[in-house]
Amino acid sequence: MAITLVNPDGLPKIDVYRQVSIASGTKLVFIAGQVAWDADGATVGEGDLAAQVEQCYLNIATALTEVGGSFDDVAKLNVHVVDWTPDKMPALLEGISRAAAKLGVTPTPPATLLGVAALDIPDHLVEIEATAVID
Repeated sequence: MAITLVNPDGLPKIDVYRQVSIASGTKLVFIAGQVAWDADGATVGEGDLAAQVEQCYLNIATALTEVGGSFDDVAKLNVHVVDWTPDKMPALLEGISRAAAKLGVTPTPPATLLGVAALDIPDHLVEIEATAVID
């Protein structure tokens, strides 16, 4: 694998992501922000943050599969959630857990979580972009 995930001593240990990723691969893959669209462009999980997070992760996995990678190759995620408040964390984590179960992975690359005022259309509650490194 081209990615090694690390939680260095002296930094908090957070269950849902690692603080550092070390990339040793040669092919960088930048995946555009994924929203909760299915293959036909229909929004999945309208009004349901967990369902939308799950769909975003599944879309990232689909994109990675197309270029010969998997979620294990993800070096960094950027998560943008509309009107973020800490009480939304359980729904975010539920969506990640459901996607991880479907994909058979533990998706814990370093991540940045940002609250935003709005996304491309009002139905979208979350957008997730990924950077991966593939050998």
